[in-house]
Amino acid sequence: MIITPAEPNDVSKLLIFREEAAAWLRGLGSDQWSRPYPADKLLATIEAGTVFMLRDGHTTAGTITLTPEAEEGLWTEEELAEPSMFINKLTVAREYAGHDLGGRLLDWAGDRAHRAGARWIRLDAWTTNDRLQRYYLEHGFTYVRTVREGNAVNGGPRVSGWLAQRMARLANHGFTDLTPAPARLPDAA
Repeated sequence: MIITPAEPNDVSKLLIFREEAAAWLRGLGSDQWSRPYPADKLLATIEAGTVFMLRDGHTTAGTITLTPEAEEGLWTEEELAEPSMFINKLTVAREYAGHDLGGRLLDWAGDRAHRAGARWIRLDAWTTNDRLQRYYLEHGFTYVRTVREGNAVNGGPRVSGWLAQRMARLANHGFTDLTPAPARLPDAA
């Protein structure tokens, strides 16, 4: 499998991917991702070079967003002073479930963040999705706190404020990485 930067023509695939994940989550009793994500915001993140696609031939097996930009209102000034990268919208196609592709994407993100000079990879998970929170804890993340104040990026009240982090580190994720080398973070030592 290869990992590449997403391209503008991936927007429709990513929106469908998110809808499929939301339907699966609804089946588990979760309201996660029940609000549509604005295509223009998704396109902006693709154009910023922060969205990555995991491809198995012509099939999209997964996606992850890795950015040096934190969502407003989640992390403290002290935390933001530490070199960090932030994971968003990690999704694996249902047909690839059970192969720990999500865990390998987290390892890839940690590896990329480390090469950019980050100390931490951080994320915010759905506040009411205990299963997802356990998943991140099982993959080496440490719970920081839950933030409920504020608004979501796609409108409405904040619903994704369960914060966790783990050290950025080199990893053998097993993907063929066709992404350009990451830019060095400005606050990296």
